[in-house]
Amino acid sequence: MAKAFQETKGDLAERMMIALEAAQTAGGDTRGRQSAALVVVSGKSSGRPWNDRRFDLRVDDSPEPLKELRKLVSLQRAYNHMNAGDEATEHHDNESALREYALAEETASKAENVEPSRLAEMRFWHAVALVNMKRVDESLPIFKQVFAGANGANWRDLTARLPKSSLLPDDADAYKKIQSQ
Repeated sequence: MAKAFQETKGDLAERMMIALEAAQTAGGDTRGRQSAALVVVSGKSSGRPWNDRRFDLRVDDSPEPLKELRKLVSLQRAYNHMNAGDEATEHHDNESALREYALAEETASKAENVEPSRLAEMRFWHAVALVNMKRVDESLPIFKQVFAGANGANWRDLTARLPKSSLLPDDADAYKKIQSQ
């Protein structure tokens, strides 16, 4: 474990995962595979504990807990990019937001065993952000992809609800274009 941790490049979460996987390869827990967890917090408190927890993941009662934890780490990385995209959007930094949404989608698409609905969710919110940036035409191919996938009808229904909550502009023309996808 120590050697794997010390010789691995990457952030703390990656180094910890490699160390856990090395321990499993070396024989693991004598009780067998059962659970795994990973908690990584920021080295400096922001005063907002929910932001300081970079990873807070746990897998219980699983025949392959490290495999499942690896998937969850990848998903958390993707969601961290989505959250950064949302924050950049709030600060009107559109290019950073779009870069973060793209990184979220890329990260999720490369992760093993990730449900297609997770990637669809990331694409959906990317498209919503584009609409809010008044880049409706750029959002349309993304909406089309999301609507054509599994649970596409659910995403269409959600889209219809968003103007009422101010998450999409109340723009009949934009809405018509989106729904036509």
